[in-house]
Amino acid sequence: MKRLVLFLLIAVMALAETGPAFAQMQAGDRMLVAQQEAPRRRTLFDLLFGEQPAPAAPVQQPQPRQSAPRATLPPAPVQPAIDKAPDATRLAVFGDSLAIDLSRALERFYAEDPNLVVIGQGVSSSGFVRDDYFDWNKALAEQIAADNFDIAVVIIGINDRQEIRANGQTYPALSDGWISAYQGRLNAFLGQLRAARKPVVWLGLPPMSRSEYSAAISQISALHKMAAFSGGAEFLDIYDRFVGEDGRYSSHGPDVNGQNALMRKDDGIHFSSAGSDKLAFYISQAIRSFYRGGGVSIAIADPLLGTDAAAMLRPPYQGLGQDRLLEVAGAVMPLSRAPQRADDLVLAVNPQESGPGFTLDQLVRAPNGRVDAFGVGVEPQADGEEAGFQ
Repeated sequence: MKRLVLFLLIAVMALAETGPAFAQMQAGDRMLVAQQEAPRRRTLFDLLFGEQPAPAAPVQQPQPRQSAPRATLPPAPVQPAIDKAPDATRLAVFGDSLAIDLSRALERFYAEDPNLVVIGQGVSSSGFVRDDYFDWNKALAEQIAADNFDIAVVIIGINDRQEIRANGQTYPALSDGWISAYQGRLNAFLGQLRAARKPVVWLGLPPMSRSEYSAAISQISALHKMAAFSGGAEFLDIYDRFVGEDGRYSSHGPDVNGQNALMRKDDGIHFSSAGSDKLAFYISQAIRSFYRGGGVSIAIADPLLGTDAAAMLRPPYQGLGQDRLLEVAGAVMPLSRAPQRADDLVLAVNPQESGPGFTLDQLVRAPNGRVDAFGVGVEPQADGEEAGFQ
């Protein structure tokens, strides 16, 4: 009997606890949430066996946010490659690794010009010193024999600060014997181009980041200038275009648009893309005398040809309107050398066609007011007296 009463008591208490919960389950999701948040009531089992820990509420995992699709720009239209004309002018770039970068810049510069094609002939680690590694004079002879180019652009020399071997002897860099052997190879290179009537633009070398190396490269570039001048090439002096306000090496400078940009690579020797593009612009200005978009004009009129003035020192083209005097040690014409026919300087015609002419002494003694006095004439003397110098 006691067991029956105990069983009924347990059953009544169980119904009392489960009834509200059943009703809440019928109320939907909202009531379930409320039931979970309400404080837990103690049951008969808690009284008999101790309070049991409440089950952990289920943790809702955060749903990943669906990011809005990012707006993307349409791809830039690819510029169609322009076909070069079959008879396009062929511009070959000779030299070391500087020439490799320059040829790429020239390709960009003339990409839309169908009348000029750039031919890269640069060889890394090459120069005029180590002809056992790469012989530039031999390579040039092969290119000329094959008639593979119309215009030559040369930039070379960054690997030439090392001893040279010539005539069975070895000479230290920039020694007297080294300079003599080096000049011989430069003159042979330019002599081939001149004999083949190939226009040449020779670029000087820029300043370098390391001062000792830069000083040596400047001496090598000076030898290039002398050889280019005597070999009939156009020498393009770029040194001042790549220095800072203090006149020394600068890794940055104005680009072709006048904006400050990185001009040199991290090694302090080679040009960056912007620096190479700047060189390409200078070259485009330098070759305008024999390339005008439709071909090469080899025969360039020389107004002093056939006169004594043709043998005088004349500074080469420097680019961008620069009128800079060529500094060549010892290459100075003596002032005592008077032309045999001074009228050739004025008339620039064949002596047989220009009459007897007049002497330089007569030119200097021309009286003031006469067209040939040139500001150094003398005052006319009366009564037949001989005019003297002022």
